[in-house]
Amino acid sequence: MTAAALIAILIGMGLLLVRALLGPTLYDRILAVNAIGTKTVLVIGLLGYVMGRPDFLDIAMIYTLINFVTTIAILKFFRYRSFQVPLARRIDPAKEAE
Repeated sequence: MTAAALIAILIGMGLLLVRALLGPTLYDRILAVNAIGTKTVLVIGLLGYVMGRPDFLDIAMIYTLINFVTTIAILKFFRYRSFQVPLARRIDPAKEAE
């Protein structure tokens, strides 16, 4: 059963790799790479379960956080072309009163 799950995840990763290489837009490619990272977390968790190593789940959680932060950073960079722009814009009280 776990071998079937692993094969299904690997087939899905292969399809996502095709999407990442041939995606029509940049955002499709970024989404595909993010999904590959998520499926990698599933593979790490599945291997940890099969091998009886619960510490693999800690590694999977760390990889999840790295995957999330990297995706947000890449999206921010491609939107603003800089990492110097803050994510939340401050409202100027002087302009709000007008």
